[in-house]
Amino acid sequence: MSNSGHIVVDFGGADHEDRELLPATPPVPYLLSFTDLSYSVRKRQDGLRGCLPSRASNRLASTDTLPANMKRLLDGVSGEAREGELFAVMGASGSGKSTLVDALAGRVARGSLGGAVTLNGEPLHGRRLRAISAYVMQDDLLYPMLTVRETLLFAAEFRLSRALSPATKRERVDRLIHQLGLTNAADTVIGDEGHRGVSGGERRRVSIGTDIIHDPILLFLDEPTSGLDSASAFMVVQVLRTIARSGSVVVMTIHQPSSRILGILGRLLLLSRGRTVYAGTPAGLKPFFSEYGTPIPDNENPAEFALDTIRELEGSKPDGSKPLAVFNAGWQATQKLVTDGNKPPPSPLTLEMAIAESVSRGKLVAGSGTGTAATSVPTYANPLMVEVCVLIKRAFTNTRRMPELFGLRLGTIMVTGVILATIFLRLDDTPKGVQERLGFFAMGMSTMFYVCADALPVFVQERHIYLRETAHNAYRRISYVLANAVVSFPPLVILSLAFAATTFFAVGLSGGASSFLFFSLIILASLWAGSGFVTFLSAVVPHVMLGYTVVVAILAYFLLFSGFFINRDRIPDYWIWFHYMSLVKYPYQAVLQNEFSDASRCFARGVEMFDGTPVGGMPEAIKMKVLKAIGDTLGANMTATTCVVTGADVLKQQAVTDLGKWMCLLVTAGFGFFFRALFYVVLLVGSKNKRK
Repeated sequence: MSNSGHIVVDFGGADHEDRELLPATPPVPYLLSFTDLSYSVRKRQDGLRGCLPSRASNRLASTDTLPANMKRLLDGVSGEAREGELFAVMGASGSGKSTLVDALAGRVARGSLGGAVTLNGEPLHGRRLRAISAYVMQDDLLYPMLTVRETLLFAAEFRLSRALSPATKRERVDRLIHQLGLTNAADTVIGDEGHRGVSGGERRRVSIGTDIIHDPILLFLDEPTSGLDSASAFMVVQVLRTIARSGSVVVMTIHQPSSRILGILGRLLLLSRGRTVYAGTPAGLKPFFSEYGTPIPDNENPAEFALDTIRELEGSKPDGSKPLAVFNAGWQATQKLVTDGNKPPPSPLTLEMAIAESVSRGKLVAGSGTGTAATSVPTYANPLMVEVCVLIKRAFTNTRRMPELFGLRLGTIMVTGVILATIFLRLDDTPKGVQERLGFFAMGMSTMFYVCADALPVFVQERHIYLRETAHNAYRRISYVLANAVVSFPPLVILSLAFAATTFFAVGLSGGASSFLFFSLIILASLWAGSGFVTFLSAVVPHVMLGYTVVVAILAYFLLFSGFFINRDRIPDYWIWFHYMSLVKYPYQAVLQNEFSDASRCFARGVEMFDGTPVGGMPEAIKMKVLKAIGDTLGANMTATTCVVTGADVLKQQAVTDLGKWMCLLVTAGFGFFFRALFYVVLLVGSKNKRK
C-alpha cells in the first residue's frame, strides 16, 4: 500500500483544514466521456390508464418532438470527467441530475439510453463497469448495530480478494477510517431511530467508505451532501476531492453548494429539464452569465445565483430555459476554440492497460488481490463459500446486538403455548377429547405460520442494502439466499423446542419421548416452511403493510383448506388442488397421525359413542338398551367397556391417511427449501436496480 499514490487528509482542527500529501507519481489518466445522452419515459396518467406499465424510450436528442404521453429526462447531454477533479452535476429538482448519473453508472437499461458513454475511448458497460466503479446512493443504507470499523471491515471482506491477508485488509480499513476523518467514531455503532449512533455526517462518510474500500476507478454519488449541515457537507466534499486526487473519476450530483464547496469542485454541469445550460469550471460561471446578460453580483454565491436564474427561466414559460441552453452551446463552441491548444493529449494507454497500471500501483480494484498488473477484472472478489461465511457473520453480529427482537419472538411463542396448554389441559380419551385435540392441532400448527410473519420486514428493510452491494458484484445473489437461510434457522430450533415443551405434556399428548421428538420436528419444519414462504413474499411485495395483509390472507386460506374445517374427501374437485398446496395441511396431518397412530388406543367406549347425538341426552338405562340393540343387530356383545372408536378410526374419519407422518414432515421441510429457491429466482430476475 505504500506505493498506492493515495493522498492522506488530516481532519484535525476546528476549521477542518486539510493537509495533503501529494503522490510521488502522477495518477493513471482516465477520461470519462459521454456524448448526446438521451432518455425518455412515458408520463404517468390518472385513472385506469395510469395503472398500465410504462416503457422507456431511447429517442435521440435530434428528435424535436415527442408524443404527448412521453417525457424527456435527458436531451442530448454531453461532457467529460477526469481523474483528479470533482465533476458535479447541478440543477433544480426534476432537472435530470440523478438520471444523468444513473446513465453514467450503468443504471439505465442499455436499450433505453441514447448516446454513448466511454472511458478512455472504450465503451463502458456490463461486467467491467461493475468491477471498477461504485455508486453511493442518497440514503445511508447501513446495518444499524455494526460499528464503523466493522461496517468497513465487512465491506473489505466482500470487495477485496481473499489473496490479501486479514492484516492487509485491516490496514486498508484503518487507512480509510483516517482518510474519511472517522477515527474518533471508529468503534461507535451506526445506530438508528431506537439506538444512538454516529452523526449524520459521519454516517454519510461511512456510506461512502463502504463503496470505496476497493479504490474504484469510477465513483458516482447521488447528492452526498443532502441533509447535512454546512460543516459536515464541506468535510464530505473534501473527502471526495481526496479520492479524486488519488486517481479516481468522481461524478456527483449536488443540489446547492456553499461557496466553500464550490471552490473545491473541479467542473460543473448545470441541467435544466434534461438540457445542458452550463458546462465548465466554477470560475467560469461569472463570465458566462455576464455575457448572457445577467451578471452575478460580487457578494453572491455563483451557484445559488445560477440556480435561481434557471428556476426563474423555467417558471416563466414551459420551455423558458431553452435560450440559456442555446447560448451555452455557442459559448462552449467558443471556449473549445480557445482551450483546444491547452488541452492535455489523449492518454496513450488503452483502458485495459490503464486498469493494469492502476492495480500495479496498489489501487485495489475489486478482486485484483495482488500488486502485480492484471489484464482482466474478475467478476467477484471471493468464492461462494467465503461470501456466505462473511454474510452469516455480519448478520449474526448485527442481530445479536438486538436481543429484544428474538426475545419478542420467543415471548410470543411462549405466551401462545401457555394459552393453548391451559385451554386444552390434560385432554381425556373421549369423543370430546378427540374434537379438542383436533382444535389444538389446527390452532397450534397454523400459529406456527403466523408467528413467521415477523420475518417479513427483514428483507424489505435490507432490500436497498442488498441492491447496492450486488449492483457492483460485492457478492452473488445465491450467497445472500444461503446466508439468509442459515441465519434464520437456529432461532427456529429454539422456538420449536419452547413451544413443544410448553404444550406437549400439558395437553396430555401420547407416545412418550419419540412422539415428543416428532412433534418438535414437525413444529420446526412448519417454522422453516413458514419463514421461507414469508421471505419469498418479502422479495415480491415492496411494502411491509401490504406484505402483512397478503401473508394473513394467504395463511387463512391455507388453514381453510388444511382438512380441519372440511375433510379432504368432502372438498369439491375444483378446490382440491388448493388443499394439496396448503402449507398447514401437511403438519396438521402429521401431528394427527403422531397422536392417533396407535390402533389399540380407544377414544370411545360403549355408550360414549352416543356423545353429541340425540341419544346422548337420554338416561343411561336407555343408552344401554340402544347399545345392546346395536350389538344384537351386529351379532356382537357390546357392553359399557367395549371399544367402538380407535385411533385408526379417527384418522379415517378425518381423511388423513393419504400420506404417512414422515412423508408429511419431508413435504413440509421441502416447502421451506422450495420457497427459498423462489426467493432466489425473484432476486435474480426482479432486482436489476436499473431504470427501464
